Amino acid sequence: MRAETQNIVTDIEKSLELLAQRLDWETAEFRLEEFNARVEDPNLWDDADAAQALMRERQMLVDAIDTYKSIKQELADNIELIELGEMEDDNDVVKDAEEALVALKEKAAEKELEALLDGEADSNDTFLEINAGAGGTESCDWASMLARMYVRWAEKKGYKVELQSESAGDEAGIKSAAYKISGHNAYGWLKSESGVHRLVRISPYDSAAKRHTSFSSVWVYPVVDDNIEIDVNPADIRVDTYRSSGAGGQHVNTTDSAVRITHIPTGIVVTSSEKSQHQNRDIAMKALKSRLYQQELDRRNADINAAHEAKGDAGWGNQIRSYVLQPYQMVKDLRTSHETSDTKGVLDGDLDGFMAATLALNVAGKSRSEAQGD
Repeated sequence: MRAETQNIVTDIEKSLELLAQRLDWETAEFRLEEFNARVEDPNLWDDADAAQALMRERQMLVDAIDTYKSIKQELADNIELIELGEMEDDNDVVKDAEEALVALKEKAAEKELEALLDGEADSNDTFLEINAGAGGTESCDWASMLARMYVRWAEKKGYKVELQSESAGDEAGIKSAAYKISGHNAYGWLKSESGVHRLVRISPYDSAAKRHTSFSSVWVYPVVDDNIEIDVNPADIRVDTYRSSGAGGQHVNTTDSAVRITHIPTGIVVTSSEKSQHQNRDIAMKALKSRLYQQELDRRNADINAAHEAKGDAGWGNQIRSYVLQPYQMVKDLRTSHETSDTKGVLDGDLDGFMAATLALNVAGKSRSEAQGD
């Protein structure tokens, strides 16, 4: 076997090792037997919500087991084909098997990253908020660019995107926007995007064509499941109704009615613009509970968050990524040092590399390669 091919095999084996660790392979099939026994309980569907949660958890385990077995078997099959092809001097068989291994390496790496999405709420839908920073039109335009970037990213993932609220800028762009993004692992993928995003470019609004630096913040928090109990005291909230309008678009829904809920103890404000005030109140309450739940997650991870916050100074927040369009082309994440010169691709929603680099940091702060080495 050629050295290059052997390196690919080694990479696949390392991905399988990490998949097995995440899956706790030694107990996986015993856990599946327990799920199967519970599924056969005739009283299971007396509580439909609990039953659906159980079925989802069981299916996730089934999918993880099938994925691990499939990759392991496909690896063994292609190694055997290469050995047979080399014995019989059949270059076509060897070439086909090597190409299959290249594709399998990509699949294994992708599944390895998905396995990192095992947090308490990683599989949930998510809320995404974007707010323009100081800087007037420049920052509002940058906030609009970020909104487009995330909508494009979500569309590529096949996620559903719903615009919850939007405040237009005075001259261009948006002051703020809130989205609900629905799809498997939506929160797990997007959670690393929370923070301040910095743009450096030649301003299209400056007649002197000078370089400008703009900041906008992105905040991501999970849509809480019904089985996650968040108590909100009615005395702690203020509900305001008003009418608003936004730019809308092909992929988002906007209407004129809106509800704003303020959580007085924390100062959290959430809004929703849908077809009825009753629907708006329900959506806004879910968003509020999600924000409160995210605060609890942040408290649990205070040490990690403090380390991240110390990595960048954006003047008014935590800068996590820089997008430089002038005098050179570069997008760089300040936490992982992941970077690319394909600024157009990133702004068109090609964010998986940045998200993957952050996901690959485990709780000890090790990189993917360090974790594989261990």
